[in-house]
Amino acid sequence: MRTEILAVGTELLLGQIVDTNSSYIGEQLAASGIDCHFQTRVGDNLGRIVLALRTALARSDAVIVCGGLGPTQDDITREAIAEVMNVPLHRDAEVLDQIRAMFVSRQREMPANNGRQADLPEGATFIRQRIGTAPGLICPVGQKVVYAVPGVPYEMHEMLERAVLPDLRLRAGEVAVIASRTLRTWGLSESGLAEMLSPRIEALGDAGTGVPTIAFLASGIEGIKVRLTVKAADLESASAALDAEAAEIRSLLGRSIFGVDDATMESVVGELLLDRGWRLGLAESLTGGLVASRIVSIPGASEWFSGSIVSYASAVKRSLLGVPEGPVVSDVAAAAMASGARTALETDVGLSTTGVAGPTSQDDHEPGTVFIGVALPGREAEGIRLRLPGDRDRIRQLATISALDVLRQRLLDLA
Repeated sequence: MRTEILAVGTELLLGQIVDTNSSYIGEQLAASGIDCHFQTRVGDNLGRIVLALRTALARSDAVIVCGGLGPTQDDITREAIAEVMNVPLHRDAEVLDQIRAMFVSRQREMPANNGRQADLPEGATFIRQRIGTAPGLICPVGQKVVYAVPGVPYEMHEMLERAVLPDLRLRAGEVAVIASRTLRTWGLSESGLAEMLSPRIEALGDAGTGVPTIAFLASGIEGIKVRLTVKAADLESASAALDAEAAEIRSLLGRSIFGVDDATMESVVGELLLDRGWRLGLAESLTGGLVASRIVSIPGASEWFSGSIVSYASAVKRSLLGVPEGPVVSDVAAAAMASGARTALETDVGLSTTGVAGPTSQDDHEPGTVFIGVALPGREAEGIRLRLPGDRDRIRQLATISALDVLRQRLLDLA
């Protein structure tokens, strides 16, 4: 069963609204073991919606149309579907009464335009509305089917779960699960990852049922994600296949993999600190509080994070953190800042950032020169030099996650 998603609305094309509905529907289709090969967006134009529907039906067995079921003149999904079906629209008296009753329950009079929501293409059936006014549609087109659901997310969610997915599973005639797992990497290029994983990609060949596929997703300063996807008879089989393939990939990528699925660099660092019962203190110059901001976004971070000293001025570095005279953009300064943070904040671990974000040089260092300081129990504080690309903002963002990764690596060294 090949399914396609068609999102209707000019506002989607103009970027005024982000199309989260298609993502949600795609996720639910995958969880139901139903393949989705295409997602399309189209504006509120009858001819273009008709063309998009006919194109989708030519290559897919089912189409889920989201949006365009409202009462206004630009809500023309019903008309487009009726044209594709080559049938007239009929107004359903029972559904019209239900819509009117919805307005009465809210002590309002139903506008005449809402009557359009009771229009049904001949041969189609309604998906009854339970929380709004716009009913959905199930529309057979030969051996294929078009579903229409409202664009209001909570209305769409309810209809999809109650009516669309069960009908699709019945039409598919098979029970399957599509499951994914995302391995999050840092420090490698996409081409480098592809080269390192080429033995696995070749070994997997053309994926079939029970055989995972590997895909790469560049995620900016968050690194590159390696997504594993498998279609299997049940969730247990899918999980086993993903476990096995993840282990193979870990053997090739090692510590470049810092987390799985929703894990972030900061959450992983927090878990490593919690395992040792250690607390972290920061001293930030270049990043100006960005490291602390990422950390405090994690629920429960107070269990392992004490705070950050934003020591932007050189005088603050010297007076509060004990940085010695000399350049403040150096490995020596970074190490002193980490030690100073550890002392001032009374923590087990200190982490610091200093460097040049640009646009001009400082202490004879070009923009993009960054030093990370780490102070751990029983070890001499160290400063690590990095060279980061980009403009001022990107350098600061990259320095933030790079500092967390340096700390992650050092904590792993202690294991």
